[in-house]
Amino acid sequence: MSSDARASPEQQEPNPKIQIYSTSATGVSPFWRDKYEREAKKYWDIFYKRHQDKFFKDRHYLDKEWGHYFSGAGKRIILEVGCGAGNTMFPLVATYPDVFVHACDFSPRAVDLVKMHKDFKETQISPFVCDLTVDDLNLQIPPSSVDIVTMIFVLSAVSPEKMHLVLQNIRKVLKPKGHVLFRDYATGDLAQERLTCKDQMISENFYVRGDGTRAFYFSNEFLASLFKDNGFNVKEIGLCCKQVENRSRELVMNRRWIQAVFCPSDAEDLSSSNHASTEVDLPSQENTESSISLKASKEPVEVDMSEGVAADMFGISSSVENEIIQVSLNEENLSIRVLSREYQHTCKSTGLMLWESAQLMASVLARNPNIVSGKKVLELGCGCGGICSMVAARSADLVVATDGDKKTLDLLMQNVASNIAPPFLDKLIVKSLEWGDRGHIEAIKEVNDKGFNIIIGTDVTYIPEAILPLFATARELISPNRGDEEDQASALILCHVFRRVDEPSILSAASRYGFRLVERWPAGISGNSSQGVVGSWFADSGIDKHSFSRALSIMYFQIE
Repeated sequence: MSSDARASPEQQEPNPKIQIYSTSATGVSPFWRDKYEREAKKYWDIFYKRHQDKFFKDRHYLDKEWGHYFSGAGKRIILEVGCGAGNTMFPLVATYPDVFVHACDFSPRAVDLVKMHKDFKETQISPFVCDLTVDDLNLQIPPSSVDIVTMIFVLSAVSPEKMHLVLQNIRKVLKPKGHVLFRDYATGDLAQERLTCKDQMISENFYVRGDGTRAFYFSNEFLASLFKDNGFNVKEIGLCCKQVENRSRELVMNRRWIQAVFCPSDAEDLSSSNHASTEVDLPSQENTESSISLKASKEPVEVDMSEGVAADMFGISSSVENEIIQVSLNEENLSIRVLSREYQHTCKSTGLMLWESAQLMASVLARNPNIVSGKKVLELGCGCGGICSMVAARSADLVVATDGDKKTLDLLMQNVASNIAPPFLDKLIVKSLEWGDRGHIEAIKEVNDKGFNIIIGTDVTYIPEAILPLFATARELISPNRGDEEDQASALILCHVFRRVDEPSILSAASRYGFRLVERWPAGISGNSSQGVVGSWFADSGIDKHSFSRALSIMYFQIE
């Protein structure tokens, strides 16, 4: 045997199974960390555009928890940091009509919502846009003029390395005997656990949510040190815990937050009238747990459900995270549910999106049903859309749509069920397939043990480590039929944009597993591509090639 002879696929070492989406728990990439920081205002603006003033509850608990700070002789001047749509200030003004509130937020849309509120009065509230890590508060508020600063679920939205800028800024406008009333997320909160599981950590205790907004989770020790280092004394601090239960679904949600009061460290009188409180040292873990028990058992505590966690945990409609894409294919309209673009940046599975390559290939199949007519078709990495498989089911004898991600497959089955009906639905089977997984491959062979005439993959070539398992799996599942005519032989069709994997690498992997490139589009192997198999799909088909990206390519392989 010559040294350059090619080994058969059966003789080659098996490749490890691989998924075309990343499963590594690496947290948020440096690129996205920088983007979230640069565009923080944009993400919060989008948040308020979507939710208006309906997302956060009105915070009536300020009066219950801290009423003695707002009452008493004299008109209180308040600064609300991160006012949002006004869920804190309007209940406060309604309870204490004599107060005056400076309200700032770095989302212009949030400030506009405050101004449009039915209870807004210029004589009581002065709203303005301000980024407290950059803008000087003294340009809007006189120095040492504010009695109370409220910071309710706002400091958590700031990068930890910039939190000191916020505290130094508010320190300039706070009176020597003023107070900062603070409530925010605590470490161990259910939301933090969920974000950890989703691999959305930016840095220690700092996470990005699906909509691009960010949240930091405080420990008592971190928070107390942060304020002390920036000119404040700790007057009250405690960790609170509340269980929210859905009995019908037997679900329990543990919410944890820190509640604290701070005052300037140079204040002469650190006491508050008729209120028993003492400055505390940095709490130990033992003291922390004691605080939880005391708070949870002695009085009802109002929980600020400010992250939409309840909706996710308790099974309320998740339509916010999904959007519908309308796809028109040869006078047929498909409604495909995908992950909303707003949430795609934190999604580890690329299968929850609808790629342009799938739309191009589905258009080709819709206009050229002879490609799959009477054949057995396998789609690799079809994603949640599955539009190529749904189109193929109208002409093929059998279609198996596969992907390796469970969430993708769940959404795929919903899309299939809502877009096609018997008898076409009866010919389409959805299966799990991680390339190179022996159990998955054998399960598909049980469905069709003679191999598939046509195997399709759209945008499945962008991870270098996946290329060999892709071709190895395709070779195991393709029919050995070589056919008398070129367009009748079994074929592997890849439609994609070249990204991290170049064409020579793909061709090398294809050759290793016995695949020969017959034609590429838009440029043929030899001569004019319009004279080849792939070129004929576009000739007089009515497909507007100019409506698709020029970077899209089709590679048409057959077995040697």
